[in-house]
Amino acid sequence: MASRVTFIGAGNMAGAIIGGMIESGFAPDDITATSPSDDILAPLRERLGIQTATDNAAAVAESDVVVLAVKPQIMREVCEKMRDAVQVRRPLIVSVAAGLPAETLEHWLGGDLPLVRCMPNTPALVGAGAAGLYANARVDEAQRRLATELMEAVGLVEWVDDEALLDAVTAVSGSAPAYFFLMFEAMEKAGASLGLPADTARRLAMQTALGAAKMALASDKPPAELKRNVMSPGGTTERAIEHLEQAGLRRIMAEAMTACADRAGEMADELGKR
Repeated sequence: MASRVTFIGAGNMAGAIIGGMIESGFAPDDITATSPSDDILAPLRERLGIQTATDNAAAVAESDVVVLAVKPQIMREVCEKMRDAVQVRRPLIVSVAAGLPAETLEHWLGGDLPLVRCMPNTPALVGAGAAGLYANARVDEAQRRLATELMEAVGLVEWVDDEALLDAVTAVSGSAPAYFFLMFEAMEKAGASLGLPADTARRLAMQTALGAAKMALASDKPPAELKRNVMSPGGTTERAIEHLEQAGLRRIMAEAMTACADRAGEMADELGKR
């Protein structure tokens, strides 16, 4: 039997996942999105042909999977208002909200529920996401496969066995699009200082990053070997890499990612106490 999936929240991430699900074969009639405002729901309903609702509890009562896709700051109120319906139906809960621990979410929903926490990233909006997933002990293998299918609809999925590792996922992929946007910004400026039009430098940098990522994903060679393959002895690439190494790029990245992971842990503590 097809699984009925309800998204609590109809923002950009929910819309991206729903669109990916439909492209990968999920039936629009089996998908519902909820929001207090029909003005928000109408575009999704018209564009994707899904079901929509303004009553969370009523939508949950008919669902096998409930995806929590509202802002962390309002999550407690949203969960508590639909707790009774969740406890009667006992669906798989999938949270894509940053920072909220599984135990906290489960408590707000009444407890004893199968729950998956997901740390996606914004490239999911263009079908090129990367997500880390963690399942509590009540998630069975069928539910784990279903959660994988939901998130693979918009990109790569990797599971972690320890929820605390989602902080590391945040550092490696959740926040990482911004690292690359910073790199593009710096390369554009440097390219312009070397005489290129800024928009030309920007497009060249972005396309090169896309190509490098595709090469790395398609290869069984580690990044260090791929890097060496581009570097001719005494050549231009070797000179640039030597400069980046001497400037401490590895240390800077490690410190930045540690700061990111530390902040993710702090946010989990802060939000979990609400």
